[in-house]
Amino acid sequence: MWTRRKFSKSLMGGGSALLTTATSDGFQSQPPSPPPSAEQQRLGLNHGGRTAFSSGFSAGQDIDLLIKGGTVIDPSQHLHAEMDVAIKNGKILELSKDIPENRARGVLSAKTRIVTPGWIDLHTHCFDVDGYTVCRGADHYCLTRGVTTCVDCGSTGVATIGPFVKYVIPASVTRIYPLLHMGTGNATAPTTELTHHYRYGGRDLEFVNPELTVKAVAEHRPPVVGIKVHLGEGAYDNVKDNEWRLLEMTAKTAEACQLPFMVHAIACYYSTAQILKLFRKGDILTHCYHSYGLPNVILDGNGRILPEVRDARQRGVWFDTGDAHKEVDFDYIERALQQGFLPDSISTNLHADAEYDLVYDLATQVSRYMALGISLDKAIELVTSNPAQVFNYGVQIGTLRPGSEADVSVFELHEGKFVFSDGRDKKRTGHQMLVNTHVVCRGRLFSNKSVNFPTDPPWMYTASRKKQQV
Repeated sequence: MWTRRKFSKSLMGGGSALLTTATSDGFQSQPPSPPPSAEQQRLGLNHGGRTAFSSGFSAGQDIDLLIKGGTVIDPSQHLHAEMDVAIKNGKILELSKDIPENRARGVLSAKTRIVTPGWIDLHTHCFDVDGYTVCRGADHYCLTRGVTTCVDCGSTGVATIGPFVKYVIPASVTRIYPLLHMGTGNATAPTTELTHHYRYGGRDLEFVNPELTVKAVAEHRPPVVGIKVHLGEGAYDNVKDNEWRLLEMTAKTAEACQLPFMVHAIACYYSTAQILKLFRKGDILTHCYHSYGLPNVILDGNGRILPEVRDARQRGVWFDTGDAHKEVDFDYIERALQQGFLPDSISTNLHADAEYDLVYDLATQVSRYMALGISLDKAIELVTSNPAQVFNYGVQIGTLRPGSEADVSVFELHEGKFVFSDGRDKKRTGHQMLVNTHVVCRGRLFSNKSVNFPTDPPWMYTASRKKQQV
């Protein structure tokens, strides 16, 4: 049985046990092979009596990869039906029923599985360095879990965005889009004592320079898609005037760049109602359900959604979860959901400590919100078509429409008893868990060949360990 330690060790060893691909075109060319083993059949690498990856083209083969017989859930097209997905030249070629297999170079059986657009994690930290950030490689922590696009939320500032764009992003198959930090970025704190001083901006805002930020965005756009700022939690030497000045500078900088901004606002001097006054249509409040750090909450003292929060949503402000913190409270989230205030996007805020916090990956996070009452289709919308609208990624993602990017995720929907804990050790039981088995990113197919299901994280267990075997 795989433990979390073994699982993490496999990832750090290159992830080969979980994520496999071979040639540059994403297919494993191979000579004629004997009948598939039981393991190959279990992985869906066989359909119709032939291997999923065959070498060369035959006459009439106009499809690179055919994902066959899955239940397609594509909220962008209001689809929930058994369909086939055809891919060619890195794009979705066709989406329909009963596409002939002989048209395809490779066939992947998705029978009994769920097929969705590639997932988008709107809040991650994937600057691959020691310290606060991050997920030690986007491909390990995102691609192996069905996430094909992630937004890095402020790991880099003006001084470090260049290396991030030049070295980190091109080295990843996962699509990475950074938000430029108004300070120096999350990945720059050299010591624990100086963490807030360096990471968030520092005393008297000496590390915040709007003019240089605008210039850096211009030099690195794309892939920079927005601006990120941290408010509260001891940042900026707890000077009240500095906090408001920084928010104003952020809003003006984002306006100059014609980009949205994302705000982390926890334990601020100013309330959520006050802070939201500076938000424009398309700006994002992340950690929207965090219930600690008053006055930065979305519920009033009676547990009702603040009118200023509802007004902000009507203006087009986005509310993102970013829940990889221990202060998440299920009761608080449920009060918001019961009033119809769902998030606009489900995200993880994956960073170096996330393994020891509440969120292991986006698939678990989605399953967690399903346990809180969000439907499967709605949850998938919050990690596909919805976050696809937040930023201008320069490509069409979050959909399986013909002509869009060939980013596709394949999941098994496990039935059982799955118990989740929040930061206050409250429990919620769900009966479904999404587990990624395959992902297509940029038209390349990857297979998670081993267990992609942590068996012993501290915040989850099942009634039967045997049900956890993928």
